[in-house]
Amino acid sequence: MQVGLTASSDKTSSQECERSCHCKYDYHSPNKSAVFPSTVMSSSSVVYLLLTLISLTLPSTCLPSESSSTATENTHVATNGLPFPWSKLRLPNYIIPVHYHLLIHPNLTTLRFNGSVKIEIDVKNNTNWVVLHSKNLEITAATVLDESEANLFDKALPVLDYPPHEQIAIFSPTILTSGEKYFLYLEFSASLNDGFFGFYKSSYKTTEGQTRVLASTHFEPTSARMAFPCFDEPNFKANYSVRIRRGPSHIALSNMPIEHTVELDNGLFEDRFEASVQMSTYLVAFIVCDFKSVSKRTVTGIDVSIYAVPHKWHQTHYALEAAVKLLEFYETYFNIYYPLPKLDLIAIPDFQSGAMENWGLTTYRETSLLYDPDVSSTSDKLWVTMVIGHELAHQWFGNLVTMEWWNDIWLNEGFARYMEFVSVEATYPQLKVEDYLLDTCFAAIGRDSLNSSRAISCSVENPTQIKEMFDTVSYDKGACILHMLRHFLTDDVFQSGIVRYLRKFKYRNAKNEDLWDSLVNTCSEEDFTSGQYCYSDTQATKNAYRFVGEHIDLKKMMCTWTLQKGIPLVTVKRQGTKLYIEQERFLKTVQPSDPLWQSMQTGYLWHIPLTYKTSHSNNEMRHILQIKSDVLVLDEDVDWVKFNTDMNGYYIIHYDAEGWNVLIELLKVNHSAVSFKDRANLIHNAFQLVTAGRLTLDQALDLITYLKSETHNVPLLQGLGYLESFYKMIEKRNIADITQNLKTYILQYFRDVIDKQTWSNEGTVSDRRLRSELLSLACDLGYTPCLEKAKHFYQTWVTSNGTISLPSDVTETIYMVGAQDENGWQYLLEKYGVSMSEAEKCKFLAALASSKDSSKLLRLLELGMEGSVIRTQDLSTLIYTVARNPAGHFLAWNFVKKNWNKLVEKFQLGSFSMRNIIIGTTAQFSSKEELANIKDFFDSIKEQSSQLRVTQVAVENVEKNILWLERNLETLRMWLQQRLN
Repeated sequence: MQVGLTASSDKTSSQECERSCHCKYDYHSPNKSAVFPSTVMSSSSVVYLLLTLISLTLPSTCLPSESSSTATENTHVATNGLPFPWSKLRLPNYIIPVHYHLLIHPNLTTLRFNGSVKIEIDVKNNTNWVVLHSKNLEITAATVLDESEANLFDKALPVLDYPPHEQIAIFSPTILTSGEKYFLYLEFSASLNDGFFGFYKSSYKTTEGQTRVLASTHFEPTSARMAFPCFDEPNFKANYSVRIRRGPSHIALSNMPIEHTVELDNGLFEDRFEASVQMSTYLVAFIVCDFKSVSKRTVTGIDVSIYAVPHKWHQTHYALEAAVKLLEFYETYFNIYYPLPKLDLIAIPDFQSGAMENWGLTTYRETSLLYDPDVSSTSDKLWVTMVIGHELAHQWFGNLVTMEWWNDIWLNEGFARYMEFVSVEATYPQLKVEDYLLDTCFAAIGRDSLNSSRAISCSVENPTQIKEMFDTVSYDKGACILHMLRHFLTDDVFQSGIVRYLRKFKYRNAKNEDLWDSLVNTCSEEDFTSGQYCYSDTQATKNAYRFVGEHIDLKKMMCTWTLQKGIPLVTVKRQGTKLYIEQERFLKTVQPSDPLWQSMQTGYLWHIPLTYKTSHSNNEMRHILQIKSDVLVLDEDVDWVKFNTDMNGYYIIHYDAEGWNVLIELLKVNHSAVSFKDRANLIHNAFQLVTAGRLTLDQALDLITYLKSETHNVPLLQGLGYLESFYKMIEKRNIADITQNLKTYILQYFRDVIDKQTWSNEGTVSDRRLRSELLSLACDLGYTPCLEKAKHFYQTWVTSNGTISLPSDVTETIYMVGAQDENGWQYLLEKYGVSMSEAEKCKFLAALASSKDSSKLLRLLELGMEGSVIRTQDLSTLIYTVARNPAGHFLAWNFVKKNWNKLVEKFQLGSFSMRNIIIGTTAQFSSKEELANIKDFFDSIKEQSSQLRVTQVAVENVEKNILWLERNLETLRMWLQQRLN
């Protein structure tokens, strides 16, 4: 998917990387917002049930993993007041689903659906109970069939419902015998969900203004149970045979192609789909809509189709080209054919996340799939390409091989995030996707340098905790450590290792250590093997656990990166030809002088694949740092040393005073002596160290004075980004002299590069990205030539009634300037309401949210909450955008506090939308009063906030901002005065 019991410490199996995941939640907190129907049972059913409850202590009918004493201690009460026979959040493993036969009939007029499911089950232990998942479904019938599909009972079986665990239990009066084949048959109905999970309703308006309704699914991570009763855990893989009933004006889509269609007596049609491969419940998908499509066949015969609302059909062609090219790339790279006969990609008008990898039927936000050459920017094109690359990577990583449990979701998401870069670099090199990998790792470090971070692999149980796992750590840090590993092993060894992993575990589930085992064992089929390692003559050249002459335990090494939280800081001190290196945990909110420092450092140790270059080296040098400190000896005296070559490693480097001074001078005199990635890495490290109180701000600012001669957009935008973030924070604090001086400095110092930018779509992707960012910043800072040019474009566009095409890379900047007066704002709001392009609407909305009029900002937030003019899916982004506006940051936070319960109802606690809202609003604060306000609010919703890790992140972010201002405000004031005078 395209960017959350009293838990004991999650200890790793390895002593060297034993670490607590700090996942301390109440596993048994019920979901208070859920409403569950009571199951109506006949009196005879109740008698059956009571008899069974009495007999639960008998060995023949006892649930296999529950002793009678444990069952008594952990009695849970079903909605009808009777004891529920299972006390755990995870389902029992004594009944295994084999094949689901699913019938679904949505009514797009009444907005309800009904259905039935016949589940072939494999019984591993004798039992009277079948426990599975169901949420908000009314179960209208339940029975068990024998191997010949004959009813075992002449009456409907009783169903117990336990909403806090989203489970139901079906009681069988006859013992279901181990080794026998049975079918569980259930009938159910429910309303189509109003939100974005389960089987939910979406809608769009035609060009004539008519509203059309469709029904679509989104099940990851735990919402298949909202669409049909199922064993809704990733390790319960099964086959699915789906039937969908629909009207004649609609089409039905599911994971597999339609086998045949039957016309029913009542004017309905029933589409019957081919049986699926084995897959987890969260990958099942079905949609009923009236969309149009474009199609193309790959060289290996896979039919690829792009679906969209009919009037956006012309925006699907780029996605089709990209999907075919990327699918063919993955088949070659993974050396495994895509296993289904078709792949559909469909743009859903209402969609919370960026996209979802349902096997054979991937679903997307319109902005993540549709590309309109007339209004979409080069950044929009890159985004569409990367999201498709992400979801198609999942067809192997996640779908073919699935993590065993959600604690290892990074095996899905970290790989898919990294393969975005690998696949797009190979298929669309002109998009320069490698420029964005650094930003991905910078984002991961931002989170990982807080104490509130978590380990990549971390214990989770309930749905809220599981949703929170879809975060920067799983996606971005996961991608960055894979990049480090690929560079460490070499491309070929890395590729052969992951192909081995995919082949070994296809159609199965895997754990963290299974990946390391596949990468360690670099044997090919023809090699003679003994145990875990190869002993062939060719092995020495492809040995995955040998690095610059050092034998490495790869599993132990990678354990230090996935089973402990945080990021290492490596300090480097040079004395002659000796380099004294030492590692510690990097923290931005705690310093060595703080009482908590030692406890936050104890036990942390990484196996770090260090790389470095010197003034006298042509090649990269390497060393594994596996201990706290070490000494490296250079062959000769050198002028400078730069560690973490091209930022291929996931760690921060801190040099001694002389080391930094030499590098600062190097950039001023000959910045091209190191690569653009190394320059961006130096800038990033310097300002991260400033935030942690390890480097003075004036040193970091001196380092970026070379940027006047920088020609590459990545380091230039990295340096400018820090200056802009300082400006935004200080502007919100109303510190007038520094705000004005910093604005003056930016515009004076970067005036030449700003003035070179043309208001066009010309140049490379890098040129166009730089133009978009620089002109947006210049106009935001009130640079007169920028404002005048933008106003001219805006007036010309308004005069044409929006019919002329603006340069797409600067369109948003033009709109933002136009939105600053009453007429301009109103005109943009009107245009937003009628635009047929979601990419264009995003630009309109960003411009509307840039207004300095707080009443207009409040109106936008209210429109987002209401959901008709501004879709609810865009509300979390809107709140974040308003919060970034100095005129809106208090407004946005107060809006969130006032509407908290409504927001949770819309987006679900733990979802990335709720995380974006919390982080987006609180990250703007930097005073102790604001910190107290945030803590007070989190205390007032403790029942919910105690379940969330993101509230700890929010508090620590504000603490970080407070510390930054205390340490650096006066230094910044003095530095600016010296430069401007």
